[in-house]
Amino acid sequence: MQLILAEPFKSLWRGKDVFAEVERLEGQVYRELEGRRTLRTEVDGRGYFVKIHRGIGWGEIVKNLLTAKAPVLGAGQEWRAIQRLHEAGVPTMTAVAYGERGANPASQHSFIITEELAPTVSLEDFSVSWREQPPAPTLKRALIAEVANMAGTMHRAGVNHRDFYICHFLLHTDKPVTASNFRLSLIDLHRAQTRAQTPRRWRDKDLAGLYFSALEIGLTRGDRLRFLRDYFRRPLREILRDEGGLLAWLQHKAEKLQSRKLRYGDAL
Repeated sequence: MQLILAEPFKSLWRGKDVFAEVERLEGQVYRELEGRRTLRTEVDGRGYFVKIHRGIGWGEIVKNLLTAKAPVLGAGQEWRAIQRLHEAGVPTMTAVAYGERGANPASQHSFIITEELAPTVSLEDFSVSWREQPPAPTLKRALIAEVANMAGTMHRAGVNHRDFYICHFLLHTDKPVTASNFRLSLIDLHRAQTRAQTPRRWRDKDLAGLYFSALEIGLTRGDRLRFLRDYFRRPLREILRDEGGLLAWLQHKAEKLQSRKLRYGDAL
């Protein structure tokens, strides 16, 4: 069993069955699946997000593996990804409690609690009107540079996200957002994988998801080239020479995702 508690939960649950206490937490439920529950709760006037994993069963694990999907086995994936991103300097959530018990991956009980990031707005919502009402060019370029830097640093640190869309970048709104003064944080790491080095296949899947999620916000070819320059941290002529296959694949993959979205809508 693993158990890591910071305040206020360290004092709140001293001498108690922590896993039972986690299950008793109440608040706004954001997701309720057979093996996972996500909710927002408040303790001492502060907001926290709680993710509880109760095991998905061997049937679900086998189904995932047969369809070449990596199953989410517990809260440990998010815990490890958060710690690695903090070490690498990528702004993300702060975990204040983590627990895991049970050796059987199909029935393992685990949880993670993170501090709420507020006030914030997702980059998807912030950019939703950019096509009709373009932002100041300096702000758009600054945001693109920061997303590229965060993405590149994440991948170089051995983390791939697996839900890498602009909606999972939160823009902090406690102060006026300007090109020279803003903060972004990366969230929703429950599917993230952490290794010594990110495999190219998983890196490219993340980039395809990010590219797809930004298709409709009015980015220009110049914007995309700036992203690539800042992501790879290399001269653009070298990137275009060495990564031509990746760029063609990203376009193809984004078009496939867009086609699926048009067919299935929100089911995607």
